[in-house]
Amino acid sequence: MAASVLVTGGTGFTGGHLCLKLAGLGYRVRTVAREPEKAAPLLAAGVEVVRGDLKDRDSLLAAADGCETVYHIAALFRQEGVPDAEFRAVNVGGTLNILEAARARGVRRFVHCSTVGVHGHVSRIPADENAPFNPGDAYQASKVEGEERALDFFRTRGLPGVVFRPTGIYGPGDLRFLKLFRHIKSGRFRMIGRGNAYYHLTYIDDLTDGIVLCGTHPRAPGNVYILGGARYVPLRELVETIAEALGVSLSRMRIPFAPVYAAAFLCEKVCRPLGIEPPIFRRRVDFFRKDRAFDISKAERELGYAPRVEMPEGIRRTADWYRAQGLL
Repeated sequence: MAASVLVTGGTGFTGGHLCLKLAGLGYRVRTVAREPEKAAPLLAAGVEVVRGDLKDRDSLLAAADGCETVYHIAALFRQEGVPDAEFRAVNVGGTLNILEAARARGVRRFVHCSTVGVHGHVSRIPADENAPFNPGDAYQASKVEGEERALDFFRTRGLPGVVFRPTGIYGPGDLRFLKLFRHIKSGRFRMIGRGNAYYHLTYIDDLTDGIVLCGTHPRAPGNVYILGGARYVPLRELVETIAEALGVSLSRMRIPFAPVYAAAFLCEKVCRPLGIEPPIFRRRVDFFRKDRAFDISKAERELGYAPRVEMPEGIRRTADWYRAQGLL
């Protein structure tokens, strides 16, 4: 009989792709969702979808019943207008709830999704799993605490577990990079700064391969792994690759970083007390300045992780999907 696994966050981008991959590998897959009626593609693939919430311990106990492995992918991702306490309630409190449920139900392995965002701006590149934590916002701070709580739970409560930190996730189905694709396609994109900051992408199929390895490889428990693409690139190369996939030319005009950052700071100071979302804010401007470049060699060496989709191919597939959906 095929092993049963539970995936939290199955109605999200990464969790959904993971559910489909596990189902394709022959696992009996269950996912927990606040709105199961929105999970039609998963149901069509034979995934069992049960109603539940990370804040509801009883629903998690029911969801974990009979499962050998839990892949905890669900999280509250960064967005404007969300109180800091809510990030902590979901990404820390919710993590503790699913950990407790997994242990109570005799789960044999727990795979926790963190993020390379726990490292914030990387001062020495490429950063590995031992790089210091340097969260830059409430979301990243909540992911630091959630990861630390998970690792402590593994050590002290006897639950075999592993943590993985993905780099920037993209691919067909992802919408987080859509705004950048659209801006480049419009011809209005201007690089802020010189475009020398490094960025590290992970194509969704490569990431889910790595996640499955975290859930199955005998060496994984007790470890932390960074999962990313084969290489990181300067931001200007990423932008040029997107422009090529879209068949558009880029302007050579660049905008100095400092005045844009100052404008973002002022917008936040004026808009937020009035309950207005700023038209520009520092976190987005920091995209053009902060280095995010990581060393994936530990996962390659210990798990056999081997990303296969090169960035130009992944960008092309993503652009094709956006077009097919009428999004570009």
